[in-house]
Amino acid sequence: MWPPDPDPEPEPEPAGGSRAGAAVPALRALLPARAFLCSLKGRLLLAESGLSFITFICYVVSSASAFLTVPLLEFLLAVYFLFADAMQLNDKWQGLCWPMMDFLRCVTAALIYFVISITAVAKYSEGAFKAAGVFGFFATIVFAVDFCLIFNDVAKFLKQGDSADENTAHRTEEDNSNSDSDSD
Repeated sequence: MWPPDPDPEPEPEPAGGSRAGAAVPALRALLPARAFLCSLKGRLLLAESGLSFITFICYVVSSASAFLTVPLLEFLLAVYFLFADAMQLNDKWQGLCWPMMDFLRCVTAALIYFVISITAVAKYSEGAFKAAGVFGFFATIVFAVDFCLIFNDVAKFLKQGDSADENTAHRTEEDNSNSDSDSD
């Protein structure tokens, strides 16, 4: 059953005493929660990792070993950020600037995917290159949507911080002006 129950009922042990199914709950603990996977960020990270993996496979099938690195690295980074967000590592590791790292990952991925996709479609005539180029263009779009959403979230956060600073500065000015008028 998905998501796993917080207090699962123990299953009766089979007559043979085999515990082959005991590893299944431990593996389920590694999977991201269904609520996160259904969120917009979860869907984007799943799409990024899926498209990167498909693009990587297309380049493996073709004869271009020079293009293998980008999809493989982006696949691994997308999977890392998927599990980091799902396990809420950003709350546990406060020293890292998670939104900036995610933003830079998405911007560089979108730019590099765009360049290698144009190169793959324009320069090579093999079918695997064309497929990798098309999936690369889709990955470019998904990464671009992700970095736009991250940028909007960071901009909103910074505007809230600026308005709080302005309110504090305005209150300090009012207090100073009131204290000056009280001394007369």
